[in-house]
Amino acid sequence: MTTTKLPISVTLITLNEADRVEQAIHSVRDWVDEVIVIDSGSQDGTQAVAESAGARVIFNAWPGYGQQKRFAEDQAQNDWILNIDADERILAELRDEILSLFTSGAPAADGYFMAIHDRLYLTDQLSAYTPYNPVRLYRKSRGRYSESPVHDRVIMQEGATTTQLKGRIAHDSLRSFYHRIEKMNDYTEAQAADLLARGRKASRFRILTDFWTSFISGYFFRGYWRGGLMGFIYAMNFAYSRFLRQIKCYEQKVLKSQNTEKKDR
Repeated sequence: MTTTKLPISVTLITLNEADRVEQAIHSVRDWVDEVIVIDSGSQDGTQAVAESAGARVIFNAWPGYGQQKRFAEDQAQNDWILNIDADERILAELRDEILSLFTSGAPAADGYFMAIHDRLYLTDQLSAYTPYNPVRLYRKSRGRYSESPVHDRVIMQEGATTTQLKGRIAHDSLRSFYHRIEKMNDYTEAQAADLLARGRKASRFRILTDFWTSFISGYFFRGYWRGGLMGFIYAMNFAYSRFLRQIKCYEQKVLKSQNTEKKDR
């Protein structure tokens, strides 16, 4: 394993990730200049685990996904940012690919797309297909995370160059089915509020069809069928999250309308 430290600041945001953050930090700490963890008030000792693993931990009250990642960017000492989540790991082939980018000076592009593959729960199998291919390695002088409270993605400046890396990020998203349902409930609540804030209307048609179309998309086109029983469970979970988003958007719209009518009386 190389001891070369690349001029990269790795950024993570955390809340109660003591059981997972160490693996994420271990996947990068030996070859990057610094690892920064922005914690929003963990109660499970995440801060101590992260510091012990070699990260610099900073508290920031939760402002939303995009805003928290922008705050992390502001703390970074380097122009190059590698953002990962606490439940993700940089795999060896991706690490080596990133190292090779810096062997002859600065990388050619301003940002790099990286495929994020779910590790199917209760198995060591990575999903064969992934729809998640965001920019995760980038120069913050040429791109920043959006300010959206839900859609945390890097927006590159006009004229900035990007390219695709071949290596993968492993995503260990499930602690348990209980945890997944709890997380999905919270996230779809925020998604519904964001949709309404952006003027998106709740759709009766989508309520009736989203579950079925999303299951077909997940099981067949995303390739979850390759994962056997666990792949079927993932496809059902994906479909249900899309259904929840639609009914919560409808719920919030109706409640908002009812509250407006009460005020006008």
